[in-house]
Amino acid sequence: MAKVFKKTSKGGGLTLCLGKRDYVDHMPKVDQVDGVVKLDTADFAGRKVFVQLACAFRYGSDDLDVMGLCFRKDIWITAVQIYPDCHKPTLTEMHNTLLKKAGDNSYPFTFEIPPNLPCSVSLQPGPDDKGKACGVDFEVKAYLANDKCNADETIDKKDTARLIIRKIQYAPSHVAAGPKAEICKGFMMSDKPVHLEASLEKDLYYHGESIQIKIKINNETNKTVKKFSVTVEQTTDIVLYSADKYSKAVFNQEFGETVEPNSTYENTLSIVPVLAENKEKRGLALDGRLKDEDTNLASTTMLRQGVEKDVLGILVSYKIKINLMVAGGGLLGGLTSSDVTVELPLQLMHPKPEAWRVMMDEVHLTVHLKDLM
Repeated sequence: MAKVFKKTSKGGGLTLCLGKRDYVDHMPKVDQVDGVVKLDTADFAGRKVFVQLACAFRYGSDDLDVMGLCFRKDIWITAVQIYPDCHKPTLTEMHNTLLKKAGDNSYPFTFEIPPNLPCSVSLQPGPDDKGKACGVDFEVKAYLANDKCNADETIDKKDTARLIIRKIQYAPSHVAAGPKAEICKGFMMSDKPVHLEASLEKDLYYHGESIQIKIKINNETNKTVKKFSVTVEQTTDIVLYSADKYSKAVFNQEFGETVEPNSTYENTLSIVPVLAENKEKRGLALDGRLKDEDTNLASTTMLRQGVEKDVLGILVSYKIKINLMVAGGGLLGGLTSSDVTVELPLQLMHPKPEAWRVMMDEVHLTVHLKDLM
């Protein structure tokens, strides 16, 4: 373990230590959260030490709390007492490493994350937005209190240490055949239609991986397909507190190739939707953001059977739209022009680390073989 993530309370009595901040949902089991808290009991005044893990949906800044209006809704929460001695987990290798690094007067804790909870999602703030981003997050909190579950007790911020963690999913090992869509559309003043067909090689792609789209156009009309565009849309469905659902383009490119009347066109296009090209889009769904660490576009939400959607907080999905712009002609001009559109579902996820290494080795080998030719 190369790094320990630590947060010390302002009062100095608590230091929360974790060995990692990403916890993988392996479906059905999630990595357990193992950590330790180092204590300086000089100013505890008889109070106890608790550690809490909470999954919450945040839809506003804490700084804006007025008239009792809450901008954070707990989806799931649990807590254990670690001082005086109460919670005594079975020590893991992670515990032993953290205890050695933290030193004397350190107490271990463990949490099991239920598999039906959502993965971390953060909505990208605008340039002028302040405070914590909206979205679903997981927070480990160590704090001093007299009672574990007394809602009337005020917990002093100087006696609290917090660390945000992320619950993430990796793409499944099995990749299925990709989707295919086609349309046949007729036009005014033309006896025959335009055929458009689009398909993907597979049903799931990794973040940053090139997506290959195979396009076939058969223009049997007397009109010209003057250009076409490819758009990737991210749809964010906020299901916890309202019925908000909106889509934002995370990739858009126009292609100027024309398809003349009674001719065909066939090509395979490569596209890569990435966050780097969408940094200014407010409300874009991202994988949970950690302070001073980079992130990426949110992964596709994988739904389990029997899980209520509103428990998941935010659902994220993607689709690819291929749109042909068919020129109008004759005396009617623009009245006879039209668009021809097909849509393909797209899944974007993180690869398992070993799968990513294998893929990159194959890419490097392919590049090397091309250089030798």
